[in-house]
Order: sequence, then structure tokens, then C-alpha cells
Amino acid sequence: MTRQTVIAYWLIPSEPGHSFFQRIINDLAGRYDALVFEPHVTIHVGADRADAAKNVLGNAAREWKLIGLTPLGIDQSDEFIKTLFVRFPMSAELRKINGIIRQAAEDSSHYQLKPHLSLLYKNLAPATRRELAASINVPLSEVTFDAIKAVRCVSPTKSRADVEAWRVVAAASLCGDHV
Repeated sequence: MTRQTVIAYWLIPSEPGHSFFQRIINDLAGRYDALVFEPHVTIHVGADRADAAKNVLGNAAREWKLIGLTPLGIDQSDEFIKTLFVRFPMSAELRKINGIIRQAAEDSSHYQLKPHLSLLYKNLAPATRRELAASINVPLSEVTFDAIKAVRCVSPTKSRADVEAWRVVAAASLCGDHV
């Protein structure tokens, strides 16, 4: 698979979700010698056009105010960036904001939106991942997202060095009329 530099567009949770997920990420990073990163849901990954990212975020921010997602549970996989993650359902809101970003970025990438919030990036044995997934409970009935960021990164992200190289190129608060 070809690796390339891309811009990932992230939804950032508001409080209390942000602090809750950040505590879990920090705890797991400490226990498993992994990286600390900001909690986020990737809603699009496209061309490395940082010049367009601010306009893209501006369009999305004007269109939406808050986005609420219902956690479906904790899952795990052998994919580095989905070692341990919170699953969220696909929604019309997510499809629409993904489309707004894709259109504003004039981006024809084939990114498949599968809403999730990663809690750990680390290659772990399947039994360890399953045990961790079973041990975490998300007590929030809904997670609200009130900000969006554009992050330059390498895709696919496969290592600690890849994550350490992430750089935020634009950020915006969601402030549109939709709820």
C-alpha cells in the first residue's frame, strides 16, 4: 500500500467527553508505553492541501453547531490506529459534514467513514486487546462534538513515529445553526 501525506479532518469532543476520553488515553498510554493523543473522530481523510483546510473548516463550522453521537461500545482490532476504540453509529449528520468537507476540499479521495474514537495506538496481542475492550465502560449516553481540526499526517498511520509527526494545520469551533 502506498503511503502518502494527507489531511485528516477530526471532530473534537466537548466536555465532559473530552476529559473522559483523554483520561483513558493517558492511562492506556502510560500502562502500555504508547502515545498520548487528542481524542477525536476522523470524519474525512483527503489530499494534502493545507491551504484549503481553513476554508474547508470554515464551511463546516458555519454549517454545523454541535454534533451528538451515541457510543455503541468498545471494540479492538489489529489495525494500529484502531487498537482499541469506541464505536459510533453512522448518522445523517456525519454523512452530511463528511460531504461538506469533501466538497469544500474539492477532494475525490475514497475515504470510507467508519465513526470511531481511538483510545490506544499500539500493536498488542489479540487476547490483551479483547481484555482491555471488555474492561472499559463508557458511561456517557451521548458524546457531543463542538470543534473540528485539520491534521497533516501520513496515511496509513502505522507507527509511533507517524503519530508523533501529526501537525494541526487548522482548527475551528462549530458555530452554525444546526444542532
